[in-house]
Formats: sequence, C-alpha cells, structure tokens
Amino acid sequence: MLENSCPQNSVEGMTDSGRSGYSGPCPPYGTHRYFFKLFALNTTLDLDTSVEAADIEKEIEENILEKAQLVGLYRRQ
Repeated sequence: MLENSCPQNSVEGMTDSGRSGYSGPCPPYGTHRYFFKLFALNTTLDLDTSVEAADIEKEIEENILEKAQLVGLYRRQ
C-alpha cells in the first residue's frame, strides 16, 4: 500500500470534524488520550461513507479474528 493511499475497495468514514480521512488530534489544553483500534476480520464489510464508528463496531463484532489497541497521549503545546 502506498503512503497516503487507501487499499482498493476501501471506504473512509466521516471523522468528528465532518470530513473523511485522518486529520490528527486537535485537543483543548491539557493531556488527552487517543485510542487507535485495529481489527482483523474474517469477512469484508459493505459500508458507505455515511457510516459512524459505533455502527461499524456493531457490524464487525461477530467477525473479529484478532484485535489490538494503541493508546497515545497528546498535549497541545
């Protein structure tokens, strides 16, 4: 996969900012935790760009082979 590209047939959903794609953290002042979740599935999902994160998690729940989570701390300078 090339940098700044998506795999073929992939779909990017909307972010909290109302746009698709990754835009990075933009917290208020103070240290905040960011959770990045990775799921290995035994199927592909048929989703469109209007899907929300909670709906995705419900959709994949029965098809998870493995999962991992990374928690990162970020503080606005």
